[in-house]
Amino acid sequence: MPRLENSLQLFAKGYGWLPDKRRALGRRTVPTRLGGLPAYGIEGPEAARFLYDEDHVVRSHAIPEPVRGTLFGKGAVHTLDGEKHRVRKAMFVALLMREDGIASLVQRMTAAWDDAVEEWARRPQIVLFEESANVIAGAVARWAGVPVTDGEVPALARDLQAMVDGFATGGPRHVRARRARGRREAWLGRLVRDVRSGTISVEPGSAVEVVAQHREVDGEQLDSHVAAVELLNIIRPTTAISWFVAFSAHALIRWPENRKRLADGDAAFAEAFAHEVRRFYPFAPFIGGRAPRAVEWDGERIPENAMVLLDLYGQNHDADLWGDPYAFRPERFLGREIGAFELVPQGAGDPRADHRCPGEQITVAVLSALAVRLACLQVDVPEQDLSISLRRIPARPRSGVVLQVRGSAA
Repeated sequence: MPRLENSLQLFAKGYGWLPDKRRALGRRTVPTRLGGLPAYGIEGPEAARFLYDEDHVVRSHAIPEPVRGTLFGKGAVHTLDGEKHRVRKAMFVALLMREDGIASLVQRMTAAWDDAVEEWARRPQIVLFEESANVIAGAVARWAGVPVTDGEVPALARDLQAMVDGFATGGPRHVRARRARGRREAWLGRLVRDVRSGTISVEPGSAVEVVAQHREVDGEQLDSHVAAVELLNIIRPTTAISWFVAFSAHALIRWPENRKRLADGDAAFAEAFAHEVRRFYPFAPFIGGRAPRAVEWDGERIPENAMVLLDLYGQNHDADLWGDPYAFRPERFLGREIGAFELVPQGAGDPRADHRCPGEQITVAVLSALAVRLACLQVDVPEQDLSISLRRIPARPRSGVVLQVRGSAA
């Protein structure tokens, strides 16, 4: 019996689509059909290992054009496999996983946050989702060597958020995402060409300099458009931390008992809090690729070119992994070594070699630092709609978290 197309169910159920299918069938692996192609939803650490093995699943020609055209960009590292992927990925690892580089970015981020708090306190109220994006976008752009003025930062932040907000939907959000990407690719493409020609000088070792001078497997420099795509793949995902900042504020409003421990400067708890925010709240619903040949997994024969989807939201709420998965408990990460294939909000595996996001350490470091500052904010929370719809991808608190900031106790 042919499997029915499930695109409408995905749009109707959002993050609940694959978990609901697994519950209905009583299996971790569920066959389905998506975008006219056979697809297999998988979940669990061993399933994640299967997905990240290039003998089983590859990324080339697997990411749908609407996602490439908004979120990742065409020609991005996410679309490569094999040696091409390893060489390009090494560039990102060198930029994003150095301890001194992460520390420098966190320092820029917290300084920008502290400056912003003074301005927020002079306003009747702020929308944290938007204001945190301004802080993060300005800090990461300057850290990366992208020249931006204070006046240019809000428009940049809006464009970077739009690319993330419109990748999994049609309509106005998707149109905004494509327009934003077109603007920013053109802008950064000009910057790359100016750097290569010597018209503009940038700090040696900065992301702009490294990407502009990067050589591929064949020894050739990146096309200026692809270089712009990869620069966006540094500053866009970092700005997307604004989703987690809004979720962190949501968590502190719902479970205020966490505020004191964060404000007291417990570094281990701050990191555990960041992990729990990333686990508990919905961000990416799943990641996937295609089978390069017919393979077998969990009793299913997966035909060549079929899609394989790892259910990120479902795995982050798997009771076998997390005990009481729908309870928000940062303590679950204290004294626990996290397996490379267990906690998967930004993918799984080894970020140095696999397709896992190399900026995940930056996400955790920045979120840990900003969660402490959130806990130290002296705020009133006006009445608002803080609901989070699992049908909306990517999800976010409906109000964006409106705060009346009086200052900071830090």
